[in-house]
Amino acid sequence: MVSTPQPLSPQQERILSFIRDCLRDTGLPPTRDEIAKHFGFSVRASAGEHLQALARKGHLTLTPGAWRGIKLTQALEDPHSLPLVGRVAAGEPLLSADTIDTRVKIEPGLFHPRADFLFRVQGQSMKDAGILDGDLVGVKQQDTADNGQIVVARVAHRRTGEEELTLKRWFRRRNRVTLSPENDAFTPIEIDLAAQDEDSQERPPVTIEGLYVGLIRGART
Repeated sequence: MVSTPQPLSPQQERILSFIRDCLRDTGLPPTRDEIAKHFGFSVRASAGEHLQALARKGHLTLTPGAWRGIKLTQALEDPHSLPLVGRVAAGEPLLSADTIDTRVKIEPGLFHPRADFLFRVQGQSMKDAGILDGDLVGVKQQDTADNGQIVVARVAHRRTGEEELTLKRWFRRRNRVTLSPENDAFTPIEIDLAAQDEDSQERPPVTIEGLYVGLIRGART
């Protein structure tokens, strides 16, 4: 991706404007089929070719294999808004288009360090840390943390096995990870990293997606 977006043809300008309109009106980028239908392209591939050109010129990025994998470059996004992450599918990048519910306006300088995304808290497992059900927490995207820091981690659900995001305090001692709640009514999540074969191609049983950097209470999205 180039650092400074390059000029566009009139058709490319129209397509970029359509993408902006979809994001503003629905919170989601259009699919290639929707772009092809809107502009009367006879084949879906024509939409893909225009998107590739927009990506080469630095106006957006494309996530391979994602149904709505179109993301405007940071320079074209509102610098005072953050993506609100929703459901997470197995193997899906955290900030792919399919996981972002919407963008939320924030006050400049609200989070220190700056947050990369927002995550809505469900439940009261972090109540004693002052983090309540329905709060939006600011998260700095990174894959490491010190023991005792609060993180957003990706783990497999205990019953269904499906991947989910959880906000907990991180502790790791050798091959054992503990995701600890801040509420005595909840049980810590214990994960044995040694149980996974070193040669396994599967995703690790737990990954850190980001570090908690603050919260917004009473936000409506």
